Amino acid sequence: MKPDDAERLSEQPLAATPVPAATLVAPPAAAAAVPSDNGRRRTALLGVTGVVLLGLIAYGIYWALVLNHFESTDNAYVQGNVVQLTPQVAGTVIAISADDTDFVKAGQPLVKLDPADARVALDQAEAQLAQAVRETRTWFVNNGALKAQIAAREADAARAQSDLSRAQDDVSRRAPLVATGAVGKEEFNHVTSQVAVAKTALAAAESGTAAAREQLASNQSLTEGISVEQHPNVLRAAARVREAYLALTRADLLAPVDGYVARRSVQLGQRVQAGTPLMSVIALKDVWVDANFKEGQLRNLRIGQPVELQADVYGKKVDYHGTIEGLGAGTGAAFALLPAQNATGNWIKVVQRVPVRIALDPKEVAEHPLRVGLSMDAKVDITKTGGRMLAEASQSPTHATTAVFDDGKGAAEADVQRIIAANSGRSAPAPVAQRQAAPPVAAVRADRAASLAQAPASTATH
Repeated sequence: MKPDDAERLSEQPLAATPVPAATLVAPPAAAAAVPSDNGRRRTALLGVTGVVLLGLIAYGIYWALVLNHFESTDNAYVQGNVVQLTPQVAGTVIAISADDTDFVKAGQPLVKLDPADARVALDQAEAQLAQAVRETRTWFVNNGALKAQIAAREADAARAQSDLSRAQDDVSRRAPLVATGAVGKEEFNHVTSQVAVAKTALAAAESGTAAAREQLASNQSLTEGISVEQHPNVLRAAARVREAYLALTRADLLAPVDGYVARRSVQLGQRVQAGTPLMSVIALKDVWVDANFKEGQLRNLRIGQPVELQADVYGKKVDYHGTIEGLGAGTGAAFALLPAQNATGNWIKVVQRVPVRIALDPKEVAEHPLRVGLSMDAKVDITKTGGRMLAEASQSPTHATTAVFDDGKGAAEADVQRIIAANSGRSAPAPVAQRQAAPPVAAVRADRAASLAQAPASTATH
C-alpha cells in the first residue's frame, strides 16, 4: 500500500459497529446474583476463620494443660551390657559350646582351649614346690646338726685345754730337777715340745668351734623366725603353682553373666591370644534406654521423673514405664572422634543432644523383651521439677559383679597345701595313679557342673 492511500483511509470515518441490546441493559436477576455470591463467600471465609481460631484456642488450652507438662523425643535407643568373652591365656580352641542367639547361664563353659601346655607347666611348678619344701626342711634339720657339731668342737677344745694344762704342769715339775740332774735334758725338751703341741691343738679346737658357730648362725639366718610353709623359697614356688593352676583352669572360658550369645567369631582350631574377643554375652533382662534430648529440653528434666516409652518393635500396643536415672555429663559431639567445632571458620551451629538414662520396669521388660539398639519413643512427665539434675555419690560399692572366676583360687590353694604337707613330713603324698584319675581341675569343675545341671542345655558342641 502506498503512503497516500494510507492517509486517505485514515481520514475516512469509521463505520459504527452495532452493539447488541442485551449488553446495554443488564437483566435484574443477574444483577441480584452478584451480591448473593459474595455473601456466601464471606460467610464461608468467616466460618473457616472461626474454625481455625477455635482450633488454635483449643490447641493453646491443650498445650497449657497437657503438652506443657511433657518433654518427648524419638531419638531414644535401648542399651545393655555387652560383655565380651576374651581368653586370659593363649591357646588353641578345641570346643565351642554356644552359638549366636543361645541363652547361657553364668559359669557355663562356652569355649575350651587345649590344656596340654598348662598341665605340663602345672606339673613343673608342683615339682619345684616339692623340691623347695624339702630343701627348706634340710636347712631346718641342719640347725640341730650344726649345734651338735659345735658341742663336739667345744669338747675338743676342752680336751686340748686339759692336755695343755697337763703339759705345762709337767714342765713346771721338771724344770727345777734339770739343774740337779734328776731329769735329763732330753726328757725336759720332750715335755716342753708337748706344751707347744697342746697349744696348737687348743687353737685348732677353738677355731673349729668358732667356725661351727658361724655356720650355725648362717643357717639360722635362713630359717629364723619362720616355718617351712612361710619360707620365701616355699612361698615363691607356691605362687608359681597357683599361677600354673589358674592357667589350667582358664583353659575353659566361662560365661560371666546370664544372657544371650551374640557376635560369635571364634572357630575350632583357631589359635587365640589373651584378650582376643571371641563372642559377646548380652544380659537382656538388665537393659535401659538412652534418650537423647535437645539442649532446650533439659531445663525441666530431673532425676526421678516418670517416663512413658513405646518401642517400634511393638508399636503403640505396648507401653513401658520408667524413671530418669541420670543425665549425661556431655553431649554426643563432646565425645566424638571428630568434633564439629574447628578453627577454619567452616562451622554450622547444630542443636546438641544430651543422653538421658532411663531405667525400665523389670516386669514389663520380662513380659515384652527388648533388644539392644531398638528405637524407642520417650515422653517425660516434667510436672514435678524438684529433683536433682546431677546424680549424687553412688550408695552401692559395685554396680555389677560375678563370682564365676573365683573357683580356681580355692582349689589352687588346696593343691599347694597338699604338696607342702606331703613333702614336709606331716602326711604321705597321694598315689600317682589317684592323682591322674582325678586331676586338680576336675575338682574345680565338679561343683560348677552340679550347679548347672538344673539349667536347660543351650546347644551341643559345634
